[in-house]
Amino acid sequence: MLRYLPNSLTVLRLLLALPLGVFILRENYPMALGVGLAAGLSDSLDGFFARRLHALSRFGAVLDPIADKLLISVCLVCFAAVQLVPWSLAVVIIARDLIIVLGAACYLLLYGPVTFAATTLSKCNMFVQVSFCLLVLLSEVVAGIPREVLLTGGLLIMFFAVASGVDYVVLWTRKAWREQRQRIGGGGDQNQG
Repeated sequence: MLRYLPNSLTVLRLLLALPLGVFILRENYPMALGVGLAAGLSDSLDGFFARRLHALSRFGAVLDPIADKLLISVCLVCFAAVQLVPWSLAVVIIARDLIIVLGAACYLLLYGPVTFAATTLSKCNMFVQVSFCLLVLLSEVVAGIPREVLLTGGLLIMFFAVASGVDYVVLWTRKAWREQRQRIGGGGDQNQG
């Protein structure tokens, strides 16, 4: 039974996106911060238990980043809707993720299965995004956080979103190019033989 715990925590995190968005839109920032912290805790725990219980699964590997991206997207769209961040920030972050998903879909159609491994830049990107979302919520609950800190955080997530997005595009373009060269080279060898 315990081997299902990591995936259950991931599903819970996925389900927390709805109340998180509702609390932000209703400007109930203390509750939103609580839900955000619970989501962050579940993210840490699901990885810990997956390794500890040797319960790593393909389902969990696919669902985990989806849950993360959904929570971040909900936060940023809702922040923009209540004017805590500019819409351009939300658009850049979501556009980056859409480009990666579309690229993966194209690779799948043209070359076959896609095996994603998070790059260092991508991990930094996720860390900065989660930290920024929690910082925005914290700034609405606790007085005294300078506006410049939020501005710097916004610039950082824009930078890491673009940098990690470009990193993925370059990485997967090279991978597709190598795959194409192997197919052409392999086909040429068969014709000669």
